[in-house]
Amino acid sequence: MASKAIFFSFFVVSAVCLSSLAGFAAADADDFDRFQIQGSVYCDTCRVQFVTRLSKFLEGAKVKLECRSRTNGTVTLTKEAVTDKTGSYKMEVTGDHEEEVCELVLVQSPDSGCSDVSKEAYLRNAAKISLTANDGIVSHETRIVNPLGFMVQTPLADCPAAFKELGIVPDVTF
Repeated sequence: MASKAIFFSFFVVSAVCLSSLAGFAAADADDFDRFQIQGSVYCDTCRVQFVTRLSKFLEGAKVKLECRSRTNGTVTLTKEAVTDKTGSYKMEVTGDHEEEVCELVLVQSPDSGCSDVSKEAYLRNAAKISLTANDGIVSHETRIVNPLGFMVQTPLADCPAAFKELGIVPDVTF
């Protein structure tokens, strides 16, 4: 009789442990299909296509994530975000997009901040992003995108001094 009670107890404890382990495995599998994308948008006040001390981060800029099929180019995912007061945006994406090309593009400049915006500047500014857990990236949950920038038509007068501080001579005419 005692052996039946021990066997029954062992069976119940084993079942509870296995169900708990299965729950953890399922939660981890779901996490591999959820990505947090983070980035920022700035006004390129020196027309050098990277952030300088003179750059201004823009509130209210709109960015769009678009994923397309590698085989036929069909759009499979579209999502938009707007930057906050620090010029940063976040968006959450679910699903594995290993067989797709995903890209973040600038859609709209805010009404204030970078007012002298060149229209062609944001049409060519984009960043590709990997949205799959099967890519070797250790931190599979968060994807940080390089800053995207709107360019002004005319660089600021302080730009040459900023470049001199950096020890660079950009290919920009002032």
